[in-house]
Amino acid sequence: TLPIVVSSNKYMIHFDNAPIGYLDLDSKKNNTLTYETISGRKTYQILAGNTWYDLVNNYTDLTGKQPMLPRWSLGNFSSRFGYHSQQETEATIDKFIEEEIPVDAVILDLYWFGKDVKGTMGNLEIYRDSFPDFEGMVKRLNDKGVKTITITEPFVLTTSNKWNEAVENDVLAKDSIGNPATYDFYFGNTGIIDIYKSEGEQWFWDIYKSLANKGVAGVWGDLGEPEVLPSWVNFETGTADEIHNTYGHVWARLVYEGYQRDFPNTRPFILMRAGYSGSQRYGMIPWSGDVNRTWGGLQSQPEIALQMGMQGMGYMHSDLGGFAGANLDDELYVRWLQYGVFNPIFRPHAQEDVPSEPIYRSEKAKTMAKYAIQMRYRLLPYNYNLVYENSKYGKPLMRPLFFEEPKNAQLFAYTKTYLWGNDILVSPVLEAGKKTQEVYFPKGSMWFNIENDSIVKGGETKSIGLNEAFIPTYVRAGAFIPLANKMQTTKDYDDSYIQLQYYYHPSIEASERNFYFDDGQSANAYSKANYQLLKFEAENERRWLDIDFEAENGKNLTPQTKSVELVIHNIQKKPRRIKIKNKKVNGTYNSKYKTLSLNINWDTSEDIEIDIKLK
Repeated sequence: TLPIVVSSNKYMIHFDNAPIGYLDLDSKKNNTLTYETISGRKTYQILAGNTWYDLVNNYTDLTGKQPMLPRWSLGNFSSRFGYHSQQETEATIDKFIEEEIPVDAVILDLYWFGKDVKGTMGNLEIYRDSFPDFEGMVKRLNDKGVKTITITEPFVLTTSNKWNEAVENDVLAKDSIGNPATYDFYFGNTGIIDIYKSEGEQWFWDIYKSLANKGVAGVWGDLGEPEVLPSWVNFETGTADEIHNTYGHVWARLVYEGYQRDFPNTRPFILMRAGYSGSQRYGMIPWSGDVNRTWGGLQSQPEIALQMGMQGMGYMHSDLGGFAGANLDDELYVRWLQYGVFNPIFRPHAQEDVPSEPIYRSEKAKTMAKYAIQMRYRLLPYNYNLVYENSKYGKPLMRPLFFEEPKNAQLFAYTKTYLWGNDILVSPVLEAGKKTQEVYFPKGSMWFNIENDSIVKGGETKSIGLNEAFIPTYVRAGAFIPLANKMQTTKDYDDSYIQLQYYYHPSIEASERNFYFDDGQSANAYSKANYQLLKFEAENERRWLDIDFEAENGKNLTPQTKSVELVIHNIQKKPRRIKIKNKKVNGTYNSKYKTLSLNINWDTSEDIEIDIKLK
C-alpha cells in the first residue's frame, strides 16, 4: 500500500498514516480530496519538484533511497513453483549451462522445506528427504556462478515442525484472550509471526541467518500482505487492521537490518510482494503478484512498473511469461521475456503446468528467449549504472515518456512505450499476431533503431514493422551505451573491457554520459570511496568529432587500465584522420554498417582525447 496522490503539476501528497482506510478523489465533484483511516495520526507531506526527476528525488529523500543491489541481481533467474528436489534443481541449472543460456540465480519455492504444498508452511528448515545435501548443492551452484534464493512466508501452520517452538518462544500474534491466534487459509490452519515484537523479529531473523550461513544469497518473502489476516488478530503494536498495510514493510526491515548487523559487507537481495511507502530503503524488490499467463496479464505490466517506479519502488517487475494457468503460448512467452530485457529484474516464474524456463520450451521459443537473455547480459554495464542512479537520485529504471515531455498531457496515461534509463526507448509487443505497432518517439531527439541503425525523428508517431526476433527498441542520438562481452553468469563479467557504442548524429553538438563501476557486491562501495565514475563526452564541431574519456576514481580504488572498443555509429564516410592523445591511429571503418571502431587501452588515472576529422 502506497498512500500517495501524484498530480500532473509535478507535486504529490503522501499520507503518512498506515491503518486501513480509504481515499476519495473528489467523488462529490466539490474539489475535495479525502483520506481517512481507522486510527493513527493525521499526518501528511506535500512534495514538489521543478521536474519529474526532482519530484521523485525529493520523495525518496523523504522516504529513503534504495541501497544498491548486487550485480548478479541483474542476471537471469531460474524459477518456478517449484523445484521439488536437489536433483531437479541442479539438473535445471546444468541444462542452462549446456544450452549456453546465461543464468545467475535459482529460486526455491516451498518444496525446500516440505514435500507437499499444504500442511508444511512454517517448517522453515531444510527438507532433507528432497535436499539431502542442501549445503553442498548451494556451494556447487555458487561455484558455477549461480546464487540460491529461498522462499519464506510469515505463516506457521499448526501442523508444521516449528509450531511448538513458535508457541514456546512467544513469537506469534494473539487472539483477544492472549493465546496464539489461529485460523484457516489455503495452506492449512495457521498462526502468523508477530514481527512487531522483539521475540518474533529475532526468531524470524535467526532462520534467515542460518540460511545465509548455509550459502543462501537471497530472501524471497511471499504472502506478506499478509494474504489472510482476520481483523480480530492482535499484534504487539496494534490490531490486524492497524498494522496490515505495514506488515511487508516491517518484514523487509527485519531482513535488511539483520544483514546490516550480521553480514555488513553483503548487499542483500530481498524479493517481496507487499510493502509500504519507504520500503525501498530496506532494499525491497517488489513484483506484481500471481499474474495470469495471458496477453491481458502482460498488458497491465508496463503501467504497474512505471507507476511504482515514480513512488520509490524502482524494482517493480512481473513474473515473466505469466504465473497462473496452463496456457502454453510461445508467442506470449517470448514477447514477455523480450519486454523483460528492459525490466529491473529478469525473473521468469510460473506454476509448473507449463515451464517458465526457456530451456524447457520449444526450440523456436528457446532460441528467441536466448537472444533476449544474451542482450540483457550485454547491457549489464548500462543497467548497473541505472542501479546507481536509482540509489543516488531515486530515478526509476523504467521511466514514463512524460518525464521527457512534461507539458505533453497526452503522455500522462501513455504506457505503450517507455524509457529504459535515459537513452533506450522500448515499445513492448503486448498483443498476439501483430505485424506493425504505433510508436511515439519523444521530441527533441533523434532515435536509432538498435538493430539496424535506421533513424527516426522525435516528436512523431510512426508505424513500425514488427519481427519475431525482438521488440521495437531505439537509442537516443548522442548516447553512449556501454556493453559487456558474452558471459554465462555475471561472475564471468570483466569490467576491464567495455564495448562503448556512441550514436553520432550531426544535430547533436555535444553530449555527456557518466557510468558507475564498483565490484558489484560490497555494501556501501560508493560511501567507502571504492568506485569509479567514468565520464564520456562528445563534441561535434564542423568537420571534427571530439570524444573525451575521464574517470573519477574513489580514493580507495586503485585505477586500472580498461580496454575500450569504441564503436561510433552513423559515420557516413571513412574519416580523413584520427588522433588519440595527439597521435595518429588507424581505425576500422565498416562501409556497410557506417560504423567506425577504435581499440583503446585506457589508463583510467589519465584522460583520453580522441579527435576524428570527418570531412
